[in-house]
Amino acid sequence: MNATALINELYLSSVLDRTVINDQGQEVGKLWDLIMVPGEVFPEVSHLLVKDGKTVIAIPWREITLFTPFVISAAAPMERLLRQKYLPQDGDILLRRDILDKQIVDVDGAKVVRVNDLKLGNRRDLLCVFSVDIGFRGLLRRLGHERLGERIARMLSREIPHQEISWEFVQPLEANTSRLALTMARGQMADMHPADIASIISQLSHKHIQTVLISLDMETAGEAIHELEPELRSRVMSQLDSEQASDILEEMAPDEAADVLGDLPEEKAKELLDLMDEEEAEDIQELLVHEENTAGGLMNSEYLAISETATVDEALAEIRRLAPEIETVYYAYILDADEHPRGVVSLKELLTHPGETPVEEIMTTSLKTVRVESEPEEVLELIAKYNLIAVPVLDDEGKMAGIVTVDDTLELFLPYALRRRRYHHH
Repeated sequence: MNATALINELYLSSVLDRTVINDQGQEVGKLWDLIMVPGEVFPEVSHLLVKDGKTVIAIPWREITLFTPFVISAAAPMERLLRQKYLPQDGDILLRRDILDKQIVDVDGAKVVRVNDLKLGNRRDLLCVFSVDIGFRGLLRRLGHERLGERIARMLSREIPHQEISWEFVQPLEANTSRLALTMARGQMADMHPADIASIISQLSHKHIQTVLISLDMETAGEAIHELEPELRSRVMSQLDSEQASDILEEMAPDEAADVLGDLPEEKAKELLDLMDEEEAEDIQELLVHEENTAGGLMNSEYLAISETATVDEALAEIRRLAPEIETVYYAYILDADEHPRGVVSLKELLTHPGETPVEEIMTTSLKTVRVESEPEEVLELIAKYNLIAVPVLDDEGKMAGIVTVDDTLELFLPYALRRRRYHHH
């Protein structure tokens, strides 16, 4: 293929249904579709599909000598071309059939968009799919009205914005295109806020939800699921296969996992717990025992505990070791040998004192605590009154059972509408 024959960039809409000729100028048919295969950076076009009457012929890209919106030509004798009938394969991805007009997740802008056009271009003599056009202009161009659109825009004296998303930010959701872009978007999905992912998931149809969740790492998937409305969350969990669901639960903080399991039918919850790592399952089990509207029901059983004999340096080393596993690390609780809390120290205090200082000297001993069966109101009062990020929860023997964090408490009290509002402002 000689590179000069290919315009640098053109839109799929400008070449679809154009006449394809061979080198002798004979008409082979009309360009019907393009087959796309994964490429190094961008997906590549492997074959042109040309339709003549009822017949569809597949011409490999390397035989194409001209590819422009005006003329497309193939270097091959007619009789050979007509023999290359297209035999559809299951995994084939066709640009017009599978991607144009489909919904995609725009990972960058955290929303579901529709593909109005595709920009193709030349990279190392291969025809690649560079970007998808989700803008109004793409739609006009598809409908053959781009010039009209530009005239109207000029009259209104403003540009019709180009809205194109580079292929690397695109994650098609139809099954036969999913394998193609997941590699690209995986990293970006992980950087999104779970609430944004949740808002995408809540816009999708069921068969797509799985595609998105499978493409996330377990931890991000867990956070996103926890952010969903309870009934959607239960639906999603019931649709995932159990192995996958239990893996996701293992990555969640025990209190979040308990929230999710608490909404599921009992036998499903039990099945998932049985599949989980024993220790993790026990933590969750303990939380499931508590009544939902008590401190115990809001509590997270993971917190930073430090022995009373530690120095600041030892405490910081311990925090460094435990932090990856624990969600709330602002406070470390100093426990005696029987797990009774003796005091609390904030991360800030540890960082601002010399390393050899005994933690006992800087800890706050007048600890504000609640009981496992305390009402959430009580927790909220303490948090508000003392400006706390978390409140320790004690069991009947006065031992530390867990902590209730400010965000879990607020989530209970902020009116539902306010909490969910962020999902709908997209």
